[in-house]
Amino acid sequence: MLSRLSRAGLRALSRARPGTNSAIPKSHEVEAISAHMGRKLFSSTTNTRAGDSNNKPEAKFVACFGAYISRLSTLSIISVTFVDKDGEEKLVKVPLGMSMLEAAHENDRELEGACEGSLACSTCHVIVTDVNYYNKMEDPVDEENDMLDLAFGLTETSSLGCQVIVSPELDGIRLALPSATRNFAVDGYVAKSH
Repeated sequence: MLSRLSRAGLRALSRARPGTNSAIPKSHEVEAISAHMGRKLFSSTTNTRAGDSNNKPEAKFVACFGAYISRLSTLSIISVTFVDKDGEEKLVKVPLGMSMLEAAHENDRELEGACEGSLACSTCHVIVTDVNYYNKMEDPVDEENDMLDLAFGLTETSSLGCQVIVSPELDGIRLALPSATRNFAVDGYVAKSH
């Protein structure tokens, strides 16, 4: 939902009137966003006083839409701490629905993911440092367990980063990256963002 609203917001902002600082979306975009949100964002029959920009329908739309996106974004992003093999910690913000493998790649963490998340390797092995967070995650499927059997440094709270999908319950999770991986296809491979 956030991405759909974000795209609509970006379209609205990209159509800002030349020479002004306000974004005035076209009426069909406003209606689409209003319908998606389940309420009318503004009424086109508002009474406006000369010089009072707060009473303009466009200003009300921008204010309401901005507040809605701001509220969504705070609810749709969690904090994740990656701890690399040298003990260096990096706190990152990750949107809901993203895998930890994708989050690691977007934040320049060394998590390989040789199979690109297709459950065909164990190179995105992560260790959840707190068992309480591990218990909040979905149980691993058989294919994940099969790949984890091949992982270097397997623990009771090991998981594959490609299978850990961000949810609100995982806010504050800490993931340790093992000191090595077992990549039978390529030796010495350094992860690159996809």
